Amino acid sequence: MKMSYSKPKRKVDDEHRQFQERWTLQYFFVEFNGNATCLICKEKVAVLKEYNLKRHYSTKHGDQYEKYQEDERKKRATQLQRELTSQQTLFYKAKKDADAAVEASYVVSEMITKAGKPFTEGQFMKDCMLKVADILCPEKKNMFNNLSLSANTVAERITELSSDIYDQLRGKAGVFTAYSVALDESTDKTDNAQLAIFVRGINEKFEVTEELLSLCPMHGRTTAKDIFQQLGDAIERAGLPWNRLVGITTDGAPSMTGKKNGLVALVQRKLEEEHADPAVVLHCIIHQQALCSKCLKYEHVMSVVLKCINYIRSRSLQHRQFRAFLEEIEATYGDVLYFTEVRWLSRGNVLKRFFELRTEVKRFMEDGRMDVPEFDDPKWVMDLAFLVDITQELNILNLKLQGPGQLITAAYESVKAFSTKLRLWKTQLSAKNLSHFTTCRSLVEEGIAFNGDEYASAVENLLQEFDKRFADFKAHRDTFELFADPFSADVESVPNFLQMELIDLQCNSELKTKFREAQGNADKTAQFLRELPPCFPELSKVFSRVMCLFGSTYLCEKLFSAMNFNKCKFRSRLSDAHLEAVLRVSTVNTIRANVARLCEQKRCQVSGKK
Repeated sequence: MKMSYSKPKRKVDDEHRQFQERWTLQYFFVEFNGNATCLICKEKVAVLKEYNLKRHYSTKHGDQYEKYQEDERKKRATQLQRELTSQQTLFYKAKKDADAAVEASYVVSEMITKAGKPFTEGQFMKDCMLKVADILCPEKKNMFNNLSLSANTVAERITELSSDIYDQLRGKAGVFTAYSVALDESTDKTDNAQLAIFVRGINEKFEVTEELLSLCPMHGRTTAKDIFQQLGDAIERAGLPWNRLVGITTDGAPSMTGKKNGLVALVQRKLEEEHADPAVVLHCIIHQQALCSKCLKYEHVMSVVLKCINYIRSRSLQHRQFRAFLEEIEATYGDVLYFTEVRWLSRGNVLKRFFELRTEVKRFMEDGRMDVPEFDDPKWVMDLAFLVDITQELNILNLKLQGPGQLITAAYESVKAFSTKLRLWKTQLSAKNLSHFTTCRSLVEEGIAFNGDEYASAVENLLQEFDKRFADFKAHRDTFELFADPFSADVESVPNFLQMELIDLQCNSELKTKFREAQGNADKTAQFLRELPPCFPELSKVFSRVMCLFGSTYLCEKLFSAMNFNKCKFRSRLSDAHLEAVLRVSTVNTIRANVARLCEQKRCQVSGKK
């Protein structure tokens, strides 16, 4: 029995057919995007086969166009080509203008949310642009008119920008080798509790990503169990594995740090269930520094200062008269500052401004308004000067601890440096050396007595408070020092599993030179670790764990400031979803929304115009 074999069919693509230029004159066809397009009816013929083109021409246009011969035929073909090109250019320009309008709407919406403006601001900005276009470029006004910036559009654009940032974060989270979280809770304008969760992760290339993981509204209770539930949901939504969580930083509230039922205890139990190492638990270093500064017992100074400021600023008439008085005498400043307890830098700034305006305040008060005998007490004025100097130094330390992307080792080193300064100031104040206390020195030069031992005792109390605090950071001091300078670390003091690698690292002069060049700079340090040979796996693991730790809840505090600015009394009905979108876009750190991709997802349709 014979078996028959069918010959396999050839695909059209395998024939590699080419468009012939002569077909333009013969059949009035041109090639466009790989297809043959009829110049007369604009229909396309998919297969570049002369028979197909000839049949189309003969059956549809032969009777009408056979009359054109030679030069006249060539002229007609050129004219039809020009018309087709013009038509294609018109459609391309319309599409390009529409795409540009969509992209502009994203850019403007992003600017609106970063400026803390309401969604309705978009229409106002469009009206402004139209007026400007009327004056500067009337011929292009229609381009601005196509720009959609209604309140609904702006809200939609911000939501899409936020979703894109979150999608990128989820993509990065999938390759994190380690990550940590920072949490804090605050209430918005409508008394709803909002839990801010930030994540700081690191991948194999030592690239750090630090972004808002979730803003969780909590309409009921805010117990440790509720917070843990929200944290768990946020971690799972982002696709983050629990066994890679290496650190958790909180504001130190009881619901966060409770040993048995606090959030930290619940997280540690979860990690134990996942057979993961315990997380490094830290109390925000800025909060601890602020708590240390409260040990300065100078209530007799602050009470008088606040009494004077409140007297001036709480009464409209007094306030107007005081500002007019300062303007009349051409004072350095035009007003005193209000004191806000929750603001980290407030006390230092208020005291400094009050001290520099103390003469003017005294004259204003003496004009039959309020008796303040402390202004005539040299001891009280010197106490005020000392408080000004020491709070200014505390403010400098606070500013060093602030900022995104800061390495935890740099923050801890700033605290250690301040403790060393306190020891120096204690000795110098006892010897009446006021080299670093310029405000006190200026009063001594005026002849006011200075009691060095008393102020040295105050510095000693502050030093003791600093020594009692930061126990959580001190517990990991050896690891921080190893990360900060592995080439100076004592090999015998590190864990056994790191000793062999550390010896090899310290004996490598090339790596030592590179590290010295990168030391102190987070980006350069990451670059150095990225170039670390693969023969240091355990050290690399330790370094990555340290790099992704949060030293403070600064990002949470910054977000709450933005939250209070956005969800104010004029926008109190801002929904939780829109609030999270606004804050994600406005506080973004290391990720940028992919506007080009968002524009591609939009279907830009422009109506034809005659």
